[in-house]
Amino acid sequence: MTTSTPKPREPWHGVMVATALPLRADLTPDYDAYAAHCRRLVEHGCDGVVPNGSLGEYQTLTPEERARVVETAVEAVGGDRVMPGVAAYGSAEALRWARQAADVGCRAVMLLPPNAYRADPEAVMEHYAEVASAGLPVVAYNNPIDTKVDLTPPLLARLHAAGLIVGVKEFTGDVRRAYEIAELAPGLDLLVGSDDVVLELGIAGAVGWIAGFANALPEASVALYRASVARALDTALPLYRTLHPLLRWDAKPEFVQAIKLAMDLVGRYGGPCRPPRRALNPEQDAAVRAATEKALAEGLR
Repeated sequence: MTTSTPKPREPWHGVMVATALPLRADLTPDYDAYAAHCRRLVEHGCDGVVPNGSLGEYQTLTPEERARVVETAVEAVGGDRVMPGVAAYGSAEALRWARQAADVGCRAVMLLPPNAYRADPEAVMEHYAEVASAGLPVVAYNNPIDTKVDLTPPLLARLHAAGLIVGVKEFTGDVRRAYEIAELAPGLDLLVGSDDVVLELGIAGAVGWIAGFANALPEASVALYRASVARALDTALPLYRTLHPLLRWDAKPEFVQAIKLAMDLVGRYGGPCRPPRRALNPEQDAAVRAATEKALAEGLR
């Protein structure tokens, strides 16, 4: 009798945390705090980290800061657990960031479509082809709310058939797309992109979650994801109901401020944000505090 060897986890599978970047009071990155944060996430069950996404405020970083963030994450948890965001206004710049990721030992990158203008499908194909030439697997990030470019299931199928992407972070919130993607591109990995549909997309076959609120509550987030993909509703639903008032913030413009505040409340330093992000208004602040304190009171960490 022979036994098969389990397939190794791909570096974009599981709970990959879109990491917030701790900033000091003078708004400079605290790299030591960031390294500790990355290690803590992995120690508490997360599979890896995604630096330099929107939650990491990459748009406000200098090139030197952005490079050091990736290097810090790799030094903290190892390149096989780091999938940097490599979005940029130009394809050439995105390619440079993908090459930097490869140079420091990362095994995959995450890429938005062109976000400088509303690119047509052919421009999207060329954009992904250029960045894929760096040699790393590319996870597409579909966020038409911010980029104004929609990676529809047929376009994703084209990108996958051309060998340009291995997965997609789906952020539209439209859970129906999971089934169309599976029909048109059955080999394309689906990753949860918005925290507030993790249960629905987990049930639909997602193999990963690019998580936001896991920055503050990693253990509860991992438990929710595992129960969702296992379709263990007795476990998943109570967790989901408790966490959903927080998870909803991931799809709001103030998601970075909300997640950093929740981090501060649970003792995981988040700190301020760089302009143009402003602090939450009193009503928003109170809502995040109440939801976080409720989760903590129920023993979630």
